[in-house]
Amino acid sequence: MSDLLFLPAHRAAALIRTKRLSPVEYLDAVLAAVERQQPRLNCFVTVMAEEARKAAKAAEAAVMAGLPLGPLHGIPIGVKDLLDVQGASTRMGSRIFDDAAPAKGDAVPVARLRAAGAILFGKTTTPEYGVKGLTDGPAFGITRNPWNLERTAGGSSGGSAAAVAAGLGPMALGTDGAGSIRGPAACCGLVGLKPTLGAIPLEGARDGFGNNSYSGPMTRTVTDAALMYRVLRGPAEADVLSRDPWSAGAGPDLPLSPGLTGGDLGGLRIGYLMRCANPRTSVEVEAGTRAALAAYADLGAEVEEITDAIDWIELEGRILYQANFTVLLAAQLPRFQNVMDPVTLEFMRRGEGFTLAQFREAQFARTRLFRQIQALLERYDVLMMPTMSRTALPAVFDAANEEVEVDGVKCGITRQGWTSPQYPFNLTGHPALTVPSGFGADGLPFGLQIVGRWRAEADVLRLGAILEQARPWAQHRPPGLG
Repeated sequence: MSDLLFLPAHRAAALIRTKRLSPVEYLDAVLAAVERQQPRLNCFVTVMAEEARKAAKAAEAAVMAGLPLGPLHGIPIGVKDLLDVQGASTRMGSRIFDDAAPAKGDAVPVARLRAAGAILFGKTTTPEYGVKGLTDGPAFGITRNPWNLERTAGGSSGGSAAAVAAGLGPMALGTDGAGSIRGPAACCGLVGLKPTLGAIPLEGARDGFGNNSYSGPMTRTVTDAALMYRVLRGPAEADVLSRDPWSAGAGPDLPLSPGLTGGDLGGLRIGYLMRCANPRTSVEVEAGTRAALAAYADLGAEVEEITDAIDWIELEGRILYQANFTVLLAAQLPRFQNVMDPVTLEFMRRGEGFTLAQFREAQFARTRLFRQIQALLERYDVLMMPTMSRTALPAVFDAANEEVEVDGVKCGITRQGWTSPQYPFNLTGHPALTVPSGFGADGLPFGLQIVGRWRAEADVLRLGAILEQARPWAQHRPPGLG
């Protein structure tokens, strides 16, 4: 049973295609594991067992009949509860939607998974509107990390991360507005990909041109992340193009950089940073990052520390982020303020305090940051850094009261001290992959973030696969799970 639950998706799909694995038996094993683990982890808000079993039976019939099969045929996948899945309520992690009707259709990424043969069996937890880097809230409680139940699974795709790490499906769909795929993936020892802006349609974003939100894969192996990305990628269909301007202009993926096409990495240029907006990185994370960089250097890559003075626009990024929630949820306050997450309300309060001039300056700062990263990627093929400055925070960390003052400027512990390598690439649009790169003394995993040029997902995935092969962290499983 344990071996089946931790089977990579691409291997499970191959077994299903060759009639050596029954989609029905596979789903039953996953649903049984969900029943066992949900009380410990609290990573699902909805389990669509009946609908999933019908889909699994149909998938099995298609195999036996010799019909054409999609690349994810029969693979159970969970979906973060910010995205619509037909027939299930989308609650956005909020008590606001306690009585929400079932969605009438699938979000574009969900529809693509379904068309590829995936079995969509559950909606995973997210903090209210995906607002914070931990997954908890009044609507469902606390989602816990399979590696240590006293630690957070990260956020805001924490339910998806906890589920995949615990063997509750080999892959899940997350979203990422300021690190919400990469942070939970790093906390739970997974691979997580935030693609290039527009590469995967996200038609639900209200601010199409100012969008900083993405959807993408969360998996246990890089091969699975690449497989899922290929299913999700591509311009939206005609009826969605008018709602996602970045998807409308999405071009084809770039080919592999020349330094990645041979048997070694000779000529590949890697620029690395140990800190972004964070003033420090834990000793263990820094050591793990240097070991990963050494693995690339041993294969011939040119590895160089970036010493440029980069303005990571932490304050300006926070202005854009928190002001967004102030405007997005203002209409909900009169009716639902008493049942909303205090963190959401605090972020809205802070967002309300910013001026229009500050907001506009923050938009200009986003452009400056993009240009700085573009300039770095003219010198280097990829950028690398720790995904997070340390392992997972306590599950009960109070994100509403975490603000401290540094050099006269108020800043957040999580955003500036823990997750600071993540949000900049939501603002610049560059693809960013996190891949496991080690464990802290507390036994929890951490990750390496690999950032590429726009549409260079092939580069970051290839480099992630090389590290995975050199340092096979994906073989490890949380304690008690096999």
